[in-house]
Order: sequence, then C-alpha cells, then structure tokens
Amino acid sequence: YLSTQITSLSKKTVCFAMFLDEITLRTLESEGQKMDSSGFIGIWKIILIKNMPYNDMRRVGKIPKFLAHRLFPSSRFSIWLDSKLRLQNDPILILEYFLWRHGYEYAISNHYDRHCVWEEVAQNKRLNKFNHTIIDQQFEFYQADGLTKFNPSDPNKLLPSYVPEGSFIVREHTPMSNLFSCLWFNEVDRFTPRDQLSFAYTYLKLRRMNPEKPFRLNMFKDCERRSIAKLFHHRSEERRSSPQLTR
Repeated sequence: YLSTQITSLSKKTVCFAMFLDEITLRTLESEGQKMDSSGFIGIWKIILIKNMPYNDMRRVGKIPKFLAHRLFPSSRFSIWLDSKLRLQNDPILILEYFLWRHGYEYAISNHYDRHCVWEEVAQNKRLNKFNHTIIDQQFEFYQADGLTKFNPSDPNKLLPSYVPEGSFIVREHTPMSNLFSCLWFNEVDRFTPRDQLSFAYTYLKLRRMNPEKPFRLNMFKDCERRSIAKLFHHRSEERRSSPQLTR
C-alpha cells in the first residue's frame, strides 16, 4: 500500500495486519523496516507467529488466509492479500466493488489460465508442487465423491471456473462464508496445501449439502484482480533462508 491510496475513513476503521515469522521480520529489519513501539511497520500491525502447528510453511499460511473470522472474531469483513501482491486501491472501495454493489458475501477470481481441476492436478505434478502420491489420493477421493470435469458450455454450471486464483480474497464474515472457509481449510489440512485443488470440490459439496441455503459467491475475472493488485515475485532462496509465512 501507498499511504496516499488509503482514505481517512479506512485508516480509522480498517485493521491492516501482517503475519510474519521471525526470519521474515529479521529480513525486513535488516532492510531498515523496523517496528515502532506499538508494533507497526507503516500502516501494518505486525503479528509475529510462533509455535507453528505445521512444519510446512505453505500450510501454516492457510490459517490466516482461510480463518480470519476465527483470528479476528469482531471483524465483519476481511481482505486476504498474498505477500507477493500490493493492493492498489482503498479497502473500502474494494468491499463496495466486489461485495456490496451486488450483494455478494465472498469474492475470488478465477485462474488466469486453467479452469478444470484435471488441468490443475496435471500442472501441480508437472511442476512438482507437492508429493504426487498425495495429490493422486486427493484427486481420486474427490472424483469418488462426485467431482466431475469442468464443462464451460453447461448452462447450469454453478461456477464460471473450477480453479481460482487464491492470492486475493474478499469476504464478509457471514455464516455461509465462514462455513465455506472452514471447510476449505479442512481440505488443506487433510490433503495438500495446494488450495486450488480443493476449491471446487469444497464449494460444490457445500451447495449440494445445503441446497436451501444460498451462498452468494462472486467469482470474477482474473484481469480485475490484476488491475487492483500489483504482483511482486517472492524473494529468491539465495536472499532468504526460509519461505515467507504468507506464501
């Protein structure tokens, strides 16, 4: 964020929280970005994470990503931003555009390239993103529980894509939004931290098991995400001895 992009209203009503591990914090401090006496770096309140529940930092990062309603129980809305992104707009304007304008409670973009879980599985294995055997177990389980290939020509499809770009999530902390987030986290905990593999299964099963309860999800085009969030690549392993928590 640049301070000029934040309105006075947002500065009064929005909590900007950054989750860091000790290695990341030390790296920032070595570059001259030190916490003040109140625990802030700029507008960001630094939350130092200790006693990690997982050894895999990718999995640890899913806790604040999916469970903001548990970490901040008094909050009504949240915007998740991966550490590789910089938001270019005021957060209240983002809530208005992605949620309030059309009455949505959860907003996430589709993937810029892939739309079928079959494609995402193949890509994860091709790039060795996780253990292939566990990916296969997860995928086989989802197929046995009813997951089918994405059909873009289906007029009754519940989602415009089965693969999200999960680096930017906007949501209201409603009962259905919270339930979906918890169920999605359960899949990450049970199988792999590659949350793009479990998004469609989680959403479709939630809708199937709760047909009488509407869940107002806005899956918008990825070009909209790119227009409001600038991408910065993660630090290289040569400069860092450990991955960032919020990867």
